[in-house]
Amino acid sequence: MRLAAAWRALTAPDTPAPRAAYQSAGPGRLVTTSAELEAAMRGDAASTSGVLVTPDRAMHVAPVYACVRIIAGAVATLPLDVKRRVDERTRENADDHPVAALLTRRPNRWMTPSAYRRMATTHVLLRGNAYSLKVRSRGRTTELLPLNPDRVEVEQRSDNSIGYVYTRKDGRRIILSQDEVMHHVGLTLDGVRGVSVIEYARESIGLAIQTEAHGSKFFANGANIGSVLETERQLGEVAQANLQRSLEDYRGTENAHKTLILEDGITFKPIGMSGRDAQYIETRKFSRADIAMFFGIPPHMLGDTEKSTSWGTGIEQQSLGFVAYTLQDWLTTWEETINRDLIGADDTQHFAKFNLGGLVRGDLKTRYEAYQIGRSGGWLSANDVRSLEDLNPIDGGDEYLTTPTGAAPNAADPPAQEDTTE
Repeated sequence: MRLAAAWRALTAPDTPAPRAAYQSAGPGRLVTTSAELEAAMRGDAASTSGVLVTPDRAMHVAPVYACVRIIAGAVATLPLDVKRRVDERTRENADDHPVAALLTRRPNRWMTPSAYRRMATTHVLLRGNAYSLKVRSRGRTTELLPLNPDRVEVEQRSDNSIGYVYTRKDGRRIILSQDEVMHHVGLTLDGVRGVSVIEYARESIGLAIQTEAHGSKFFANGANIGSVLETERQLGEVAQANLQRSLEDYRGTENAHKTLILEDGITFKPIGMSGRDAQYIETRKFSRADIAMFFGIPPHMLGDTEKSTSWGTGIEQQSLGFVAYTLQDWLTTWEETINRDLIGADDTQHFAKFNLGGLVRGDLKTRYEAYQIGRSGGWLSANDVRSLEDLNPIDGGDEYLTTPTGAAPNAADPPAQEDTTE
């Protein structure tokens, strides 16, 4: 009954409610979430660089967006199956399991499975946690309704169970139990709440934001850091205003390299450092590599192919390292969360499993070479390969290429000759 009441409360029409706001030098600012309140109280200077770094603003930084897109996209597009343990050695797809339909067909009434996984992974990457309300009917979960992680409070109760409080847009607070919420946790320090990458990478992201702002102003002013106009005469206010107004015609990159006409003995003298001397490009590269390190993304996946890797001899080894040390972590988190919150800890027969073979779908040569090794090694049949390629089985395709001794046949060996001696 309590779940039904919570469901009605979450889906009820919004009603007007008091809104919090603080008054700044300009118009008032609306605050509806704890994250927005924290940002307001920090005075828009959450990082040493002097800029406020929130998950939404961090996504405007190209390396952050790329890192989130790469990880969330990989989780969203890899095949995800529900498996059934037939015996100690045999596993089969459990497509008839209700959780399989939830994960591969329709998580809720408006989202596709890939969109849901991409969104939830993005929430964990940016905020450390992702929450979904489980809508249950006749003892099984029929929908997963995503909850805004900024509006969810988590606490561990005295009996060690986890409780949740969700705040609606109209300010109403809904209490949810652990059984009613699917909770994805990222890197955690207390085992209850995940920590946000954005929070720990705030200084690196703030530096990247300031560097972008510097570059924008640099080019907006004709790619000239600074200059001074000198004259031995004293200019009045009107002459200074006229000079300033005439200089506006030379602002912007579209006016760069135009010939500047000066009067009254005025000379132009550039001052300050050039963009190259200030190592502007190097600063941007450093910020990009720093942010990639926080997310566990190889630099080459963000376009940085200049530096060598300590993982191996090239980009291929970096890609393998990404799968082993970054992507596998997120896939395991998804699998274990599904097993705990959807399938249930008491059901030891079923489990969720990603198929990493989907990572080589775009590499036809590597995929076919792997199939050939599997066929000659005796652990893949022709129909196994055809199934992986979404092809129909063929007659006689279930046979495995093994000899009576268990060794795989060698195509280079000549066929055995029949002994014709008497």
